[in-house]
Amino acid sequence: MTQARPGARRLALAPALLLALSAGAASAQTEGEAPLSAIDWLSQSLVAPPAAPAPQPPEAGRTGPGSGAVPGETPVADSATVPDVSTRSLGAPSPDGVGLLGPRITGLPGDLWSASDAAQLITLIRALDTQQTPAMQELTRLLMLAEAQPPLGASGEASFLLARTDRLLDMGALQEAQAMLEQVGLDTPEVTRRWFDIALLTGTEDAACAAMLEQASLSPTLPTRIFCLAREGDWPAAAVTLNSATALGTLDPEIEDLLHRFLDDNMHEGAEPLRDPSRPSPLVFRMREAIGEALPSRTLPLAFAQADLRDTNPWRVQIEAAERLVRAGGLDPAVLFALYGDHAPAASGGVWDRAAAIQALEAALRAGPPAAGTAPEGGTTATLDEALPPAWEAMEQAGLQVPFARHYAQALLDRPLEGETAALAQRIALLSPLYETAARGLDDPLAAGIAAGETAGIEPADPREAALAAAFADHPVPEPLQALVEAGKPGEAMLRAIATFDQGVSAEPQALADALALLRSLGLEDIARRAALQVLLLDRPA
Repeated sequence: MTQARPGARRLALAPALLLALSAGAASAQTEGEAPLSAIDWLSQSLVAPPAAPAPQPPEAGRTGPGSGAVPGETPVADSATVPDVSTRSLGAPSPDGVGLLGPRITGLPGDLWSASDAAQLITLIRALDTQQTPAMQELTRLLMLAEAQPPLGASGEASFLLARTDRLLDMGALQEAQAMLEQVGLDTPEVTRRWFDIALLTGTEDAACAAMLEQASLSPTLPTRIFCLAREGDWPAAAVTLNSATALGTLDPEIEDLLHRFLDDNMHEGAEPLRDPSRPSPLVFRMREAIGEALPSRTLPLAFAQADLRDTNPWRVQIEAAERLVRAGGLDPAVLFALYGDHAPAASGGVWDRAAAIQALEAALRAGPPAAGTAPEGGTTATLDEALPPAWEAMEQAGLQVPFARHYAQALLDRPLEGETAALAQRIALLSPLYETAARGLDDPLAAGIAAGETAGIEPADPREAALAAAFADHPVPEPLQALVEAGKPGEAMLRAIATFDQGVSAEPQALADALALLRSLGLEDIARRAALQVLLLDRPA
């Protein structure tokens, strides 16, 4: 295998790489077009602790009690207000090093972040594109879940951990984000409010409310306290709290109206439906659901789709939510393909056609090939030759080709297929982790070369193919990325390479070679090959 040669020569950086290396430049969307980040839609479920007042200078000529200064004595505090501070046991590990996957599982070094500045890493994580190729989604998720030494500037505030969990929330990976937060405990408002919102979206709010009301160090906002009192069964206390807040005028009118309906919806029979908020929080989302005025999750940030996976929702809603989450890398594809088979499609078009196509494919796989000269059992089950093309077309229309390939590649490779069906199955398997097996006998030099990690001598057809071929030949790692690696900052280099790759997909092909060369030099060969195959094959007509 030919590896890229780090630092072989100075390169003129591609425009996309220059963008990716600048702070915050990886996001090419305008503020109005970009999906809301987790930091924009999280509930303000806790009251921020009051800040300590600034010390006041003593009045001129005054000393003694109340003056704030005594001649000849060390100054003392002139206020008993407790300042807003965070605490951590001496010798306790920084929460910023927390992860769910250790180095032995990830294959990443334990000093992944330790030489990088925490603020810089946070900027890079927040700037990552939300529309990534599946292989880059996987790498992003791996980096967010990795257990490693904390970066420079890490503190008890867990800012770097929060940035990673926010990225997981934006991908829809709520369970992983929740597990990360629970490792550090509910000691800070920023950790707790994320944990509480995850509970709201996953249907575990009763346990979250119990913890919120029992922990003396937490101060829920009035809407949160009222909601939790009701969930705990203390409706009288919830009503008294709401009525008091109403009398004092301390609640936003729309939240106040929603809370009144939540506590006693019968009082508002015949009332006009509530206006849909532009940025509903998980708390608003759950209360709207409880009063029978649920908000559609498809127009909301991806994390809200997790709430639609519950069995209480219609089958179609569950499928649509699962499709969104799988596309973003936030849900195991097996969940989606199991959902497709739960019921008989009720109509045609869209979701129903995809469910019908997958059900036909599953039936064909179970039936196996018919004996020579016979029809399939019962004469109604489609053969694999008949079922695979429509299933693949349905996945292409939904942007689910790679999840489909991951789920069905092994089953397809195990079948003795021929002709066009065999060629299609081979193409599908090339988009799966079984790409090396699928590439055997492949009549596509570039795809076969990428699958093998060796593309020297292959003639590309266009600039994008040329960049992909160069990455697996002798393309050197760009000097700025190599300098990060040599400075002991592999994690930062990977984040920048992900941003560079994303820019290469959408704009400058040369950036593809730059990013892939860096990943290969760090031993991420499998991810590099799968990313390159995805770019190559998903951009081609079938």
